[in-house]
Amino acid sequence: MQEADFLVIGAGVAGASVAYRLAEHGSVIMAEMESQPGYHTSGRSAALYSKRYKNPAIRGFAAASGAFLENPPEGFASAPLLTPRGLLIIGREDQAGAVTDQFTPDQIRDGVAETLTVDDAVDLVPCLNRDYLGAAMLVPAAADIDVNGLHRGFLAASSRAGVKLITDASTTKLSHKGGKWTADTSQGQITARVVVNAAGAWADAVAAAAGLDGLGIQPLRRTCLTFDPPSGLDPAPWPMAMDAEEEFYFKPEAGRILASPCDEHQSQPTDAQPEEIDIAHGVDRVERATNLKVSRITHSWAGLRCFMPDRLPVVGADPRAEGFIWLAGLGGFGMMTSEALGRAAAAAAVQASLPADIASAGVKASTVAPERFLS
Repeated sequence: MQEADFLVIGAGVAGASVAYRLAEHGSVIMAEMESQPGYHTSGRSAALYSKRYKNPAIRGFAAASGAFLENPPEGFASAPLLTPRGLLIIGREDQAGAVTDQFTPDQIRDGVAETLTVDDAVDLVPCLNRDYLGAAMLVPAAADIDVNGLHRGFLAASSRAGVKLITDASTTKLSHKGGKWTADTSQGQITARVVVNAAGAWADAVAAAAGLDGLGIQPLRRTCLTFDPPSGLDPAPWPMAMDAEEEFYFKPEAGRILASPCDEHQSQPTDAQPEEIDIAHGVDRVERATNLKVSRITHSWAGLRCFMPDRLPVVGADPRAEGFIWLAGLGGFGMMTSEALGRAAAAAAVQASLPADIASAGVKASTVAPERFLS
């Protein structure tokens, strides 16, 4: 039997982030069901950092994570975690309202987004089809996130702080007695005062292992694909281009173009795989909005984006079970909010208040607390 003060179940970016912070407060074990951390969602993300979100909680967690992403601790990463990219929201004429509805008046006034003409948009992304475009807005400060660098940074920093990672450790049962949890895993028993449920698509299954009803997490499958640009066309300077109603996006990726149909298919927790129909939808939507012709897919994959019923994360202590903390439902914004979410979950694990900078960014603990799903 292994013992620690804190047991974090799941070693994706959420689990690694909270483990990194919990190491300041005691001994930590991370139990990961796969042979490598981040296999399912964290390792399949095409993440962008942006403060464009209208929802105060998402915008607040993103803003509170910004300083860390822009200037991580020395030795955390070997390269910058953020690379300037920009985000171009595009729409047909009938989508003009949807383009502007992406932003609050304050965001537009503060320069988070700026309105572009069709000519401006085509200057930025020359492959766009002028006849398709009716409206466009640019988020100039949006940046690519080095997903692997961020996740590996949390894992390495956690390890240096003494966190123990156990892989191939599926949690089958959690029992609580005498102020301690005992986890039965495929790698033996682990005891801890506090359990943090950062199991992604499997978060409700972990709750069930503890004898708790799940909170309704829903994994949604999303497809991505890459293809080569036409000869002589360099996509590297382009911003990410995203449909105003999130029916597709495309962006430069290591000399190629990465695209997605922004599909959301309900799924069981699983090793998600792309389906041909979704790849075809992605190609069709990109081709209709641009002058590109996709002759060959160089790579395709799928991942699970996990949402709570209200599409906000769940972070905090479960009132039904002492020392059981939730950190799940990060949806499509997990990478850009992970640092602040990890701190928020760590605060809950040590019965502290929401960190002041997160609260001052507009996040209320009650907005993301598990209680909102309990009646």
